[in-house]
Amino acid sequence: MLNLFNTSIAFLLDPLSFFFVFTILLISLASAIYSVGYLQGEYSLRKRLYGWVLFAAFIVSMLFVVTVNNALIFLISWEAMSLLSYFLVIFDQKNEKSISAGIIYLVMTHIGTAFIIASFLIMYKYSGSFDFAAIKAACQNIPVFTKNLVFIFLLIGFGTKAGIVPLHIWLPYAHPQAPSHISSLMSGVMIKTAIYGIIRFIIFILGIESLWWGNLILIIAIISCLVGVIYALMEHDLKKLLAYHSVENIGIILLGIGASMVFIKLKLTVLAVLALSVGLYHLINHAIFKGLLFLCAGSVYKATGTGDMEKFGGLIKKMPQTALAFLFGAMAISALPPLNGFVSEWLTLQVFFIGAFSVSSGLKIFFAICASLLALTGGLAASCFVKAFGITFLAMPRSAKAKEAVEAGLSMKIGMFFLAFFTVVFGLGAAVVFKILAKVSQSVLAGELAPINFSLNNFTINIQEGNFVYLSVPQIALILAIILLITATLIYLFTGKVKKYGTWNCGYYKLTPRNEYTATAFSKPFRIAFGFFLKPYRKTEKLRESFYHVKTFKYETHTTSIFQEYIYKPILAFTFGSARFIRKIQPGSIHLYIAYIFATIVALIVLIKIF
Repeated sequence: MLNLFNTSIAFLLDPLSFFFVFTILLISLASAIYSVGYLQGEYSLRKRLYGWVLFAAFIVSMLFVVTVNNALIFLISWEAMSLLSYFLVIFDQKNEKSISAGIIYLVMTHIGTAFIIASFLIMYKYSGSFDFAAIKAACQNIPVFTKNLVFIFLLIGFGTKAGIVPLHIWLPYAHPQAPSHISSLMSGVMIKTAIYGIIRFIIFILGIESLWWGNLILIIAIISCLVGVIYALMEHDLKKLLAYHSVENIGIILLGIGASMVFIKLKLTVLAVLALSVGLYHLINHAIFKGLLFLCAGSVYKATGTGDMEKFGGLIKKMPQTALAFLFGAMAISALPPLNGFVSEWLTLQVFFIGAFSVSSGLKIFFAICASLLALTGGLAASCFVKAFGITFLAMPRSAKAKEAVEAGLSMKIGMFFLAFFTVVFGLGAAVVFKILAKVSQSVLAGELAPINFSLNNFTINIQEGNFVYLSVPQIALILAIILLITATLIYLFTGKVKKYGTWNCGYYKLTPRNEYTATAFSKPFRIAFGFFLKPYRKTEKLRESFYHVKTFKYETHTTSIFQEYIYKPILAFTFGSARFIRKIQPGSIHLYIAYIFATIVALIVLIKIF
């Protein structure tokens, strides 16, 4: 324990902190190995050293955030993490988009920090201390209205960093502009520190005061799931597509946490532990497969010089190992067995199915809606990654850079396959992983867990008589392998040797990249289906040689960002309008300023006389 400015700096050694430390270090190790090859040739030695110093400091700041035991030191660490990540976002300072993204991120993160500070000051008023234990003890005496206010402030503050809708506006700008190994850290673990804040300060310290707290988080979570995946389907920039999927997966994580809060208030302790464990499981799973996907996207960007999927194609022949690693990540995020994403999403569905049998009629319907919308999200995510993998790696190259692409360097491949390996480990080893996470959840909730029977290959969680969760991922993997083997054998027996035929070309005598299915074409049915939300519009431009002959035809299609258009633009317009008004009443005249002071004094005297 250290002492700084009369403030104790103690480090937490509880299971929740250890879990987040492990998650941070796991993704950081892969990103560090990857960065050696990624930065090589792109920047000077001096710039690379500067980047590695920022990288190391960024990791240390995140470790402090999840381990300190003092609210004041937590805020200092939180601010350090935010500033260091800002400098990493603008690492490529010659790129104007990086600077613009950095500014948006800096503004939004400090708005969130302001709400966190306000909530901490309110809790300090009742505790007289910044120590977590003292704050937790004092929270029992905080009035209900004040407690509700603290909850809202904490949710806004941490929700901004997590990227929940509608506070996600910074995320699709900042993540794509940062170097790819930094994007994997920001999306994989930095936004998860906000989840740590929600668990630590709302569930563990503040305590669940009302049922509507959990319901509100569930509503926000399911909206974030749908908004994130729908916008991802519309994106053609690979890194921006992945950034929107971070919004979606933060929603899935919060579904587990929100359900846990509901069960805590209803005193369903076993279900509360199950739900929180599921949320933590998806948290580390998302860190693994999203970190992997950002590293793969960085390899593609380095090889082609662009993130536009419409300029990719055919990269599976040029970059087969990167394609394989990306396929692991795409299957995991699409919740396909036997990889890790399948386990946590399947268990999340089980939380709502089993929970529906234990709650009142109104909550039954709500839980059913959450489960159905989560299933819809999973289907849309799978569609999105069919597009991402197919348009990027299959067919023919659509640009000269794609034709000339070469495989990623050794360190980059090591970083990618390191995380790809863990997508398998955390899928096949679900029983072992879940057993550890159940202990983490119990430490947070301080509740007793009903008997859980674990084995290496499967586990059964007894919730109540007649309701249980059973899962054996190795058995699923074995069944899938047997099905594939039987299918391949039957094909060989009935068709003989493999025969090669030309690809069906829809009547064209020769296929070219111009005939290929595009990302725009793939997303069009979804753009039509969700037109009520996306509000699509298009622009066409014809250049004619004569009235009857068109030389070129330009077609553009866009969607409307309703949050930017109807929330943030009006706020910015009001802010700048207010600034212009204030500028008018500050013309620089000393006489006018003296008049302002005199008027203020008179107004204060009048108020004193009245009150």
